[in-house]
Amino acid sequence: MKIAIVEDDINMRKSLELSLEEYKEFNITTFKNAKEALKKIDDSFDLIITDINMPGMDGIEFIEKLNGKYEVIVITGNATLNRAIDALRLGVKDFLTKPFDVDTLVNAIQRSAKIQQKIKKIKKIKNKNDNYFYGKSNILDKALKIATKAAKSDASILLLGESGVGKELFANFIHKNSTRKNKPFVAINMAAIPENLLESELFGYEKGAFTDATTTKKGIFELADNGTIFLDELAEMPFSLQAKILRVLQEQELIRVGGSKPIKINIRIISATNANLLEKIKEKKFRNDLYYRLNTIPIIIPPLRERKDEIEDIAKITLKNICSQYNFDDKFLSEDAILSLKKYNWPGNIRELKSVIERAAILSDAKEINSNDLFLESRI
Repeated sequence: MKIAIVEDDINMRKSLELSLEEYKEFNITTFKNAKEALKKIDDSFDLIITDINMPGMDGIEFIEKLNGKYEVIVITGNATLNRAIDALRLGVKDFLTKPFDVDTLVNAIQRSAKIQQKIKKIKKIKNKNDNYFYGKSNILDKALKIATKAAKSDASILLLGESGVGKELFANFIHKNSTRKNKPFVAINMAAIPENLLESELFGYEKGAFTDATTTKKGIFELADNGTIFLDELAEMPFSLQAKILRVLQEQELIRVGGSKPIKINIRIISATNANLLEKIKEKKFRNDLYYRLNTIPIIIPPLRERKDEIEDIAKITLKNICSQYNFDDKFLSEDAILSLKKYNWPGNIRELKSVIERAAILSDAKEINSNDLFLESRI
């Protein structure tokens, strides 16, 4: 396991290096600051251990620049709640406060190794799937052809469709087929964040902007610079925030909460909704100028009940993945189970289908899953 240690304190750096080198499975490389580390860390590293309080570039900014490519363990002698929250927000799973013993750090490293093994296993499963989409149908192909063409541009895309049809899957597909594919893809559910926190989450804030703002924090738009932002549940965006989003789109710049200096950004926005935005406009709950800006290329994703020929493929591949995930022996769907799946109307679309298959795989003791194992009658 190749590990990078980023620590400005030479004594601490040497101590960690000597202690971890006693473990034969660890290959240790040390860096005296974050800027040096960024220049030399490559894809061969499995784990980054970094201090937070360092001169030049602190640990939080360093983690941001890593763009989620590596597992990270944070070590610090001056832990604060806000800094811990910032680290967790960036995906850090272990936050160790100095002084700590070597065994504690080794346990954290071993946890990280287990997480990476699971991630690699999941990626291996996903890579077997057909380009993000399990099944294909003529009606889905039409939407995919539009998405493929649209991906080559920087135009704003609005994904329309019922809950569970795979709008985020489409957004990922568009990003991975765009010129921004090697840059960040950041998804945010507009309904999942309280309205009073949404502006600071999107635009970030300056130190001292409010009581708990003890440091400057980048928002989601800055973190996605040169990449793609996916705004899910678009209709839930507060009306008071819509004008500011429109300005970001028009000017390609933002101002952090509590700031005054515009910050230039380069982003592509994909948004999604299952609501009728034209009705929202009539009700004065959504700005028509923002609607037309986000609706440059609309893509309608059809519900699963209109894509019945995909159901068998989706169900079989989902079942195979679930068995691999839970280390079950391979299971298969009987003919009557497949017939039942095709007859059902799927109001929850692909999300519901995957849930039904997962439940059947877990609860069924036999290798063959029949229609009774699906419990679809209780859903009708």
